Amino acid sequence: MNPNIKKVLISEEEIVKRCRELAKDIDRDYANNPRKVLFVALLKGSVPFLSELIKRVEMDVEIDFMDVSSYDGTESIGDIKINKDLNTSVKGVDIILVEDIVDTGRTLSTVKKMLQNKGANSVKIVTLLDKPSRRIIDIKADYIGFEVENEFVVGFGLDFNQKYRNLPYVGVLKEECYK
Repeated sequence: MNPNIKKVLISEEEIVKRCRELAKDIDRDYANNPRKVLFVALLKGSVPFLSELIKRVEMDVEIDFMDVSSYDGTESIGDIKINKDLNTSVKGVDIILVEDIVDTGRTLSTVKKMLQNKGANSVKIVTLLDKPSRRIIDIKADYIGFEVENEFVVGFGLDFNQKYRNLPYVGVLKEECYK
């Protein structure tokens, strides 16, 4: 275990198991869907989750990426900046928006509205983690890996100043590392 981790919150095994379950739910919900399904991952944090999830999804899907930012260190700054937009049109497409964590809800709310405005047929959200205690914007994920308390979590894509993304588990960062 990384020495800066206070405790492991969710093990790699638990993440893999939950990704299998989420993939089954998604496959079931889109089983008779005649439209293209596009997984849109929000960079960078959702990449490990996307990778683990889509290899378990059985239906044909496409993937694309957006890079949006709303954080400065440990705090959400409330202003959403689009650093990289999609490479493909979403008009008439069913989108599954992939996120590492739903925290305040600002980012996902903005991105979801943007995709709807671009003509997406539907936009559903799948997230590895949900932290409802920090929610400012009323938005709910359609598929949730794990609900977590208000602790500073890192690993499996989640970072602090671009560090810890590569941990194969989700852990709680020691306070002295970010205070």
